[in-house]
Amino acid sequence: MKVLKFFTNLVIVLLLFLVGSIAQYKYNVVQYLPIDIPIGEMNTDLSPQQLSKLMNTAQPAEFEDVDFEVFWQAWQLLEDNYVEQEKIDPQKMVDGAVAGMTAALGDPYTAYLPREDKIRTAQDLAGAFYGVGIELGYVEGVLAVVAPLDGTPAGNANIEPGDLIIRVKDMQKELDEDTSGWSLSHAVDQIRGPRNSEVTLTLFRKTNGNEPFEVSLLRDEIVVKSVEVSFLDLADKRVAHIRLSRFGERTDEEWNDAVAQILAERNKIDGVVLDMRNNPGGFFDGAIQVASDFIPSGVVVTQKGRLGEQKYPVVGQARLKNIPLIVLVNGGSASASEIVAGALRDQLSTPLVGQKTFGKGTVQDRRDLTNGGAMHVTIARWILPSGAWIHNEGISVDIEVEDNPDTEEDEMLTKAVESLS
Repeated sequence: MKVLKFFTNLVIVLLLFLVGSIAQYKYNVVQYLPIDIPIGEMNTDLSPQQLSKLMNTAQPAEFEDVDFEVFWQAWQLLEDNYVEQEKIDPQKMVDGAVAGMTAALGDPYTAYLPREDKIRTAQDLAGAFYGVGIELGYVEGVLAVVAPLDGTPAGNANIEPGDLIIRVKDMQKELDEDTSGWSLSHAVDQIRGPRNSEVTLTLFRKTNGNEPFEVSLLRDEIVVKSVEVSFLDLADKRVAHIRLSRFGERTDEEWNDAVAQILAERNKIDGVVLDMRNNPGGFFDGAIQVASDFIPSGVVVTQKGRLGEQKYPVVGQARLKNIPLIVLVNGGSASASEIVAGALRDQLSTPLVGQKTFGKGTVQDRRDLTNGGAMHVTIARWILPSGAWIHNEGISVDIEVEDNPDTEEDEMLTKAVESLS
């Protein structure tokens, strides 16, 4: 038990040290609080009570009324009394404590990612993983489908943006749980799994007679190309159709290739349709780059955080300026895709066609931690050039269109091309 107590004391001091550092979080700078005893010289013979007093005296004024003793008491009770001692895993307990700390903020987008979750998130942005092809978010605090990805098991099934995911069942994992209280990272972990394994989602859709329904999916490798361009002859016009599905690690390269193809055909097309339907977002910088290829000057978006605001102007040479443009969005268009759509509407009066967007108006910064995990912290709101904050509201479209599931025609795309002028 002495070895366990030594490690316990060490990780708890590190945890409380982390609490202080998060309280000092300022945009992209983390300032650590000094403590009287360096970690490497810590006297591990101190009792939990003594260590608690030490950490309490090291806290700034705003923490004077916080009783860290309760944390120590709970930890000690588990260590001394829990019946299955083999399950006492200090690292997992620290992970759980930090996860609970972030959850207490009530912001589903501020979260702690243990090492495995951080790796999985990196795979998402790289565009390759095993799963069903659903981007997840929350609708009024309930786990929900932000967007099913085209060509994936979810994209080929009866799943729509905005569907609430109220239960997940996976017999191989011995899982059959209600999703209330699930974090995004936990939901992703449970819904993903080995290739060709089955997962059943219980969904709720308001337009489905208020009755939940089940969809069973076989997992597959999800490889997502973030930018694809094709040239279409539609509605008596020839257009470049850019399908922008996310802002990931490969987006810049893929976007540059798409722009080069369009410029090579510039004199042969009547315009560009930027299709960001079911685009859940991704890297903030990618949104600035894409918007800047259409907008010659001005601000793309403004971030407002604790210390003030920062404006992000266009970058580059607006390679696609003066080409007639229309933007396609729907309820699965979120975050970075909403930044682009809003900037194009506000700065160029570009018409938006389709359906109202998802409504995610906050920016998260990722910080790596010494244990291999990471923190996603909401650091700011992003504001459109018009001054609008669209969080939980979304961006309304200029021309509302619904696709008819009984036809093979893409009614939204057709309407967008017809609206080009």
